[in-house]
Amino acid sequence: MAFEGLADKLSNAFKKLKGKGKLNENDVKEAMREVRLALLEADVNYKVAKDFTNKVTERAVGQDVMESLTPAQMVIKIVDEELTTLMGGENERLEFASKPPTVIMMCGLQGSGKTTHSAKLAKMLREKQNRRPLLVACDVYRPAAIEQLKVVGAQAGVPVFDMGKDNPVKIARKAIAHAKDYGNDVVILDTAGRLHIDEKLMNELSDIKSEVEPNEILLVIDSMTGQDAVNVAKTFNEKLEVTGVILTKLDGDTRGGAALSVKAVTGKPIKFAGTGEKLGDLEVFHPDRMASRILGMGDVLTLIEEAESKLDQKKAEEMAEKLMQNRMDFNDLNDQFNQIKKMGPLKGILSKIPGVGKQLEDVDVDDRQIDWLQAIISSMTPEERSNPDIINPSRKRRIAAGSGRSVEEVNRLIKQLHQMQKMIKQMKGGKGKGKKGKRKYGKMLPGLGGMPPMEGMDGKDGNPFGL
Repeated sequence: MAFEGLADKLSNAFKKLKGKGKLNENDVKEAMREVRLALLEADVNYKVAKDFTNKVTERAVGQDVMESLTPAQMVIKIVDEELTTLMGGENERLEFASKPPTVIMMCGLQGSGKTTHSAKLAKMLREKQNRRPLLVACDVYRPAAIEQLKVVGAQAGVPVFDMGKDNPVKIARKAIAHAKDYGNDVVILDTAGRLHIDEKLMNELSDIKSEVEPNEILLVIDSMTGQDAVNVAKTFNEKLEVTGVILTKLDGDTRGGAALSVKAVTGKPIKFAGTGEKLGDLEVFHPDRMASRILGMGDVLTLIEEAESKLDQKKAEEMAEKLMQNRMDFNDLNDQFNQIKKMGPLKGILSKIPGVGKQLEDVDVDDRQIDWLQAIISSMTPEERSNPDIINPSRKRRIAAGSGRSVEEVNRLIKQLHQMQKMIKQMKGGKGKGKKGKRKYGKMLPGLGGMPPMEGMDGKDGNPFGL
């Protein structure tokens, strides 16, 4: 999970502050020493880490903090604000040309995920902004690079322009003319990379830049390379004046050094973050939301956006209606599981819920839990799924044998469905009653409303986060 190591260390540093009640200057400085060490261990640039903790210390030892009723919380608030500033403040949007097409030049080292993220960006622009992007194969050196772009382009539903092994500068120029003729309002140039920065690479990229004058030059860097990623970003920026950065593999970067150092070292914002292997796994980078995740405060806004973009809204509305009428059965529950699986790993979803992230620190969330529950449901007859009350002991034994799970797990799932039905009935009788209640159900995260607790499904008794 992104920033997991850093988040754990910062959490430990703040626990000591919270345990002291009133704080003095030495308490703050001691905590900031631990924060600086945590940042350095996360592979954050030394100067960036030092400047960051100096700023926090300077603000934290002020009179307003020291005399506050909750000084530890005030210090954490300052850290949150400074982390947000460190990563860029507000999210930076793409600059679109006043007269189409907008030209986006993708650059970076070989293996950073440039071709895949060109397709991810094209898919995002097509689906979320109703743009008509064109992918352009300007990498004529790497074996199968053109074929790879065609494959991911087809998966993204975006056309690919190529001229084989022709001159990349010529390809870029012809592609823009093609885009104008065929109504493509965004042109994404997938340029060549190298295993290291060399003069030939930079000269070619400079020639393409001079020829087509791109509106955006996005540098794709692998966040897991840490400080090396920052050095690469610095060199590319000096040569090309990049306009923004796409961080890849952020989902696997437990340290976070690149994300925390890039903006401070290069002055260029992180515009997007790759969070998985699928073409839909690309997020707009929000510094404030990322700071909240690092500090264990969750990220509800991103969770809602992901739910809205990845889940079936019609099914969500149908589920809200069934919840209102208390008609939920195992067919509905199975649909909910399928919806949730679209949103990615369970631990990633849960970590975005405020207060849950810290409870997950020592918990192994196994994504197979949903598969196990669905196996139980699949082993039921259509009548049993629609009417759980008819499931007697002999049926339970048959369902358990058919699913490869235990009778206890079958009992637990049935019990949890009944608990959910009971809870919904109580909510209808209280605050959720009437028209307002209907609106309240409608605003639940689609796909998450029907999720039962999975206690014990990971081999432990009692799941602390009560999913």
